[in-house]
Amino acid sequence: MTGADDSGAEQRRLALEKKRERIVWYYLGYFLFGIHIVAFVMIYAVTHAK
Repeated sequence: MTGADDSGAEQRRLALEKKRERIVWYYLGYFLFGIHIVAFVMIYAVTHAK
């Protein structure tokens, strides 16, 4: 391989890594948001229980 091929492969690897990292952050964000929704529903259920 030449230097240009190595550079191109490295750029593709970095782009893929950046894309995957963004997906992980989205999953983390949705997960934390979901935990808060569940917590609020549970708080509502406990405070309104007879």
